[in-house]
Amino acid sequence: MRGIVVYFLIISCLIATAGTPNTAEGKSDSLNSSANLVIRNITFSGNKITKERIIRRELLIREMDTIAIADISGLLQQSRKNLVNTSLFNFVTVDSLPVPGQPDQIDVNFEFIERWYIWPVPILEFADRNFNEWLKKKDLNRINYGLFLTWNNFRGRREKLIVYARFGYDEKYELSYQIPYINKKQTWGFGISAGSSQNHELAYNSFGVDANDESHQLTNREVYYKSENSYPKRTYFTYVEAYYRKGIHNLSWFKLGYNDLLLEDTVLDLNPDYSYGGSTRNQFLSFYYQFRSDYRDYKQYPLNGFYFDAELDKKGLGFFHEPEVNSLTVKSTFRKYYKIKGRLYYAYGLTGKVSPFWHQPYYYLRGLGYNRDFVRGYEYYVVDAQHFGLMKNNLKFELVPTRVFSLDFIPTDKFSKLYYAIYLNVYTDIGYAIDNRSNVYNPLANEILVGYGLGLDFVTYYDFVVRFEYSFNKMGESGFFIHFMPSI
Repeated sequence: MRGIVVYFLIISCLIATAGTPNTAEGKSDSLNSSANLVIRNITFSGNKITKERIIRRELLIREMDTIAIADISGLLQQSRKNLVNTSLFNFVTVDSLPVPGQPDQIDVNFEFIERWYIWPVPILEFADRNFNEWLKKKDLNRINYGLFLTWNNFRGRREKLIVYARFGYDEKYELSYQIPYINKKQTWGFGISAGSSQNHELAYNSFGVDANDESHQLTNREVYYKSENSYPKRTYFTYVEAYYRKGIHNLSWFKLGYNDLLLEDTVLDLNPDYSYGGSTRNQFLSFYYQFRSDYRDYKQYPLNGFYFDAELDKKGLGFFHEPEVNSLTVKSTFRKYYKIKGRLYYAYGLTGKVSPFWHQPYYYLRGLGYNRDFVRGYEYYVVDAQHFGLMKNNLKFELVPTRVFSLDFIPTDKFSKLYYAIYLNVYTDIGYAIDNRSNVYNPLANEILVGYGLGLDFVTYYDFVVRFEYSFNKMGESGFFIHFMPSI
């Protein structure tokens, strides 16, 4: 959430001062009426940094292809969407032009406005699980600061270089490098990373007493231990990863890592089951695999298409003992988006997780309430569990269709040309988490959780999304929440 609130205010002010917008996002000239057309030339303009071979990798057409007229428009627009989904460009426009004297041939040109790729972003973020959890505490001491340098499209080859230095409440340092293609066919990629983190405070369990509840009943809240002069938890990690992407939509991701978890004795006094063997050190190798199939129209904020992934996460490969770490998680997600009629859209998402090994210490246990895996209306709660299922439903109305406009007082088109859209949502989420421990400390486990509400989504360039939602849960609670990613 680095600078998210400030960024949102800046974008809002820019929109408020903008002139009349236009909605052109791409065009295709009238084509010859013959049955088939030959693509003579494919040219590119505006790609001052991005290498041509990276662009061609996303295209569904090649020079000298013979294509039926009925298929031309769809192939050009899908190629444009593929390029937008690389997150290399703010805008992509495609034109098809007839070749003089050759009625059965066309030329195709792609025009780009590239993004700004080097982001030395000051870190100003919240130490809690989400913005809403921090907003409830309003503790300015629970803020991290530092510098996050991301160099996207490094050398114009879609590489990524990351230097991360975070200080404050939770310290973290990381250096990583990714290159998407290392072979001539552009199917295999490679990455490497190393880093460390250390925390003055950590959540050592997930029950806690609600101070506002006169009965002092145990709730599904994280409880914390804080040390001003030491670091109760320190972690060191390094990993190598490989990616395999044969076509456009499917990706396989492999990652092999080394991890070292170091704890103070006080953490284990508070929760003896925080780590494997109740030990102050857990050292292990890990293996992660994910298969991803992505057919969404625009991955930043999809309205049509579908997304599927399946992942396996194995912590502990038998090389380190005393204690031996042995954790396995299998998880899968499916999301579907489609247009109902006019400006009305519907989307649903299904997520399921299974951990075959029943005993999992607290540090390795993740149920509902983390990252995107939560039931709306339960943002303040965590439901630790070995297994869970989650379904999200969204009915969406396009309140303000995508509008594109220019701000002439900004000298670079990387920022002067922007777009925005606003969507009204109604939603219902259902979740169920299975935990074999005592329900005294985890009362929201092993029961159906239901949340619903009304929301407003604001979408603009550089993949920025902010959601304002008012949600209800089945415990009779309600509240206003803010999120910074698509709901599904």
